Amino acid sequence: QVQLVESGGGLVQAGGSLRLSCAASGSIFSINTMAWYRQAPGKQRELVASTTGGITNYVDSVKGRFTISRENAKNTVHLQMNSLKPEDTAIYYCNAQGRLTMFRGPFDSWGKGTQVTVSS
Repeated sequence: QVQLVESGGGLVQAGGSLRLSCAASGSIFSINTMAWYRQAPGKQRELVASTTGGITNYVDSVKGRFTISRENAKNTVHLQMNSLKPEDTAIYYCNAQGRLTMFRGPFDSWGKGTQVTVSS
């Protein structure tokens, strides 16, 4: 009922930048939280950054390098990633939590992911 589509992944050299975007669509009444997670090969999925009511949160390893921003009118969230490191290589997933239209309750939706590869 809610679809998330990520874009902006790719291959970049260490020290470079990428900007990820995620657009939510469907039966959305409101979105409370939008977030980015990542999963590297052989590792568990981890929360990278989130934004809720204007409050942002980052995992320690990306603080000062990544910035999450949201366009509420477009149900879109971005992740600006600067000073990328090889250890940032992972599949990045968008997540959104909110409420559906017509009083159908909450939703917690995921995108299919976008690959980010940082070469040394």
